[in-house]
Amino acid sequence: MARLRLGPLLRYVDGASATVWVEADRPCTAEVRCADGTRGTSRTFQVAGHHYALVHVQGLRPGTDTAYEVSLDESPVWPLPDSPFPPSTIRTPGGEGGPRSGESSESGESSGDGGTVRVTFGSCRWAAPPAAEHGGSHGSRLRPQQDDPIGPDALDTLAARIAADPAAPRPDVLLLLGDQVYADEVSDDTRRWLAARRDLSEPPGDQVADYEEYTHLYYESWLDPQVRWLLSTVPSCMIFDDHDVIDDWNTSASWLAGMRATPWWRERILSGLMSYWVYQHIGNLPPKELERDELFAAVRAAPDGTDVLRAFAAAADTDPASTRWSYRRDFGRVRLLMVDTRAARVLKEDERAMLDPKEAQWLREQALEGGCDHLLIGTSLPWLLPHLIHDAEGWDAALCRGERGARWARFGERLRRAADLEHWAAFPSSFDSLAALIAEAGAGADAPATVCVLSGDVHHAYVAEPTWPDGGPDARVLQLTCSPVHNSIPGYIRGGFRFGWSRVGRALGRRFARHGRLPRAAVDWRRTGGPWFGNHLMTLTMRGRSSQLRLDRALAGKDGAERMETVTETQLTT
Repeated sequence: MARLRLGPLLRYVDGASATVWVEADRPCTAEVRCADGTRGTSRTFQVAGHHYALVHVQGLRPGTDTAYEVSLDESPVWPLPDSPFPPSTIRTPGGEGGPRSGESSESGESSGDGGTVRVTFGSCRWAAPPAAEHGGSHGSRLRPQQDDPIGPDALDTLAARIAADPAAPRPDVLLLLGDQVYADEVSDDTRRWLAARRDLSEPPGDQVADYEEYTHLYYESWLDPQVRWLLSTVPSCMIFDDHDVIDDWNTSASWLAGMRATPWWRERILSGLMSYWVYQHIGNLPPKELERDELFAAVRAAPDGTDVLRAFAAAADTDPASTRWSYRRDFGRVRLLMVDTRAARVLKEDERAMLDPKEAQWLREQALEGGCDHLLIGTSLPWLLPHLIHDAEGWDAALCRGERGARWARFGERLRRAADLEHWAAFPSSFDSLAALIAEAGAGADAPATVCVLSGDVHHAYVAEPTWPDGGPDARVLQLTCSPVHNSIPGYIRGGFRFGWSRVGRALGRRFARHGRLPRAAVDWRRTGGPWFGNHLMTLTMRGRSSQLRLDRALAGKDGAERMETVTETQLTT
């Protein structure tokens, strides 16, 4: 009898359909059966000895909340026996939440209940430690958090909130903006598992080395009982960041050349891209796009799709511009553009860019299409940073391209790697190009009410608002940064971020800029919220052209009970 290894994950939802991702322990037919009688089935496909299905459920009714079950070869496998959680449901948008009369979106998606769209986002999540007395991370019971040294997991806490009141408002989509797994910073449990599998004295040591080891990271992270249930009942969109592969992934051409010279990197990068495609990427795409996806069809059609997928990953590594990991999702009049800021980079020093020309053109076309009330640009790396860090990254980029000579260039490369100087500011032309695109997209009669850049990575949360020398766009533009979901940050780095936002930090940054002979950035900006530290999630609530921002922090009481505390709540537009 086939068993469920991982999932279900509810990925895409519109007014009439949904996709549900599962992993089974053997070849089988996966079925999602809804309480209203609708259902979808899919035969599993195989990659590296693992068996997956992405089930497309059609015929759902708009504006409903429908419980569902999962069966493998007609044997029920979800919900789990004795689950403490409410039934997993598919909540379809509908009513006034759909596209306005005469309008349609590329993906066919529509917004949440009553025209309201709630987008919750964050990044950087270490798997929460399991509790042995509750069956470990593979169990189905709730787990106390008091033994977690970095505090409660914000996803666990969100799950607890929704489970306590399933009828209450909840996110229409959960955006996970990178570092869903940590391939280079594994837990003690995973380290012991790796040591039983191979000699950790050989490179890459206690980091993951191949596809099988990547699957273990996803099991550890997504079999957490609260997170497993949460991902089964709230749709999700994901994009990778560096730790999904390795810290500082694609920092520079020199870094990449050094990695390619190691004997273990090729297997690491191919396995990272393959596992990302299976576990994260295919669920990001609307069904109509999947129907046109030749790779998805080829992997599903093959008796074993490993070689097909491996060849794709090899091509993506050799020629990053041949693959697009970025994607678009529309939720009625809310447009989300999730942008790949890792694999799409141009690394040659005199041509450095955050996005290759094809990727930049795609982003431009999607952003300027019009027809939305809110434009969300999801990029794992913040566009607007604390001023000192922004100027330091631009200064370092100038040194690395030889602005102050060869000796300074060598110093700049060492500093870039040591201090993680690799955000949008480290690609000055890309920073300015994004500023220009946002100004253009936010101007004119058809401009959205807001253009929000959603980011994570930097292990604290803040809000920053740019201004343009010529007055700027009509839309309100904001950098919204929320990180981590479940991670830590040393006290000295917290102090560094606070200093980076200060007047003294800004003045010091200008000295760096002058030494690097940097021109003025295309925009100025000010911090309007934060910095906040802890395990957080941000939520944007949009209805028509109004929008509201809320930041919640995960806390544990003395009794170990988890709760979400609202740190700030702000009306962005009315």
